[in-house]
Amino acid sequence: MADVPKREVENVEFVFEVMGSPGEGIDAVDLGDALRALNLNPTLALIEKMGGTKKRNEKKIKLDEFLPIYSQVKKEKEQGCYEDFIECLKLYDKEENGTMLLAELQHALLALGENLDDEQVETLFADCMDPEDDEGMIPYSPFLARMCDRPDAL
Repeated sequence: MADVPKREVENVEFVFEVMGSPGEGIDAVDLGDALRALNLNPTLALIEKMGGTKKRNEKKIKLDEFLPIYSQVKKEKEQGCYEDFIECLKLYDKEENGTMLLAELQHALLALGENLDDEQVETLFADCMDPEDDEGMIPYSPFLARMCDRPDAL
């Protein structure tokens, strides 16, 4: 707990209050969601490595167990950031004008890396995506800015 600043400990306590039960902690299946609620972006493999489970009620994680996990995930370098994602999507920007085919983005999210399912992609698009134009193109920078919570990049 020594390497987690007091303000961040308060944020962690709030997440535990919302997601967990008093005295029991949070369910290990919710570990990734708890970390994401604290503005971290762990991979599924890292969540599993840190003790996350795939089934509910297999394991509980108490606050004192979570703080070292939070600290370690916060130090993790393989999370990706807005700039990294922009560079990846530039590969799909054939006209070099900041747009790409919506279908290509959807395919990438469904099939590459830690792929999402159809419902997750639909929710992500509903929350973060500008409408596509008549040719099926979308501006990818505002989408990533919203997804990465970067209002300065809009």
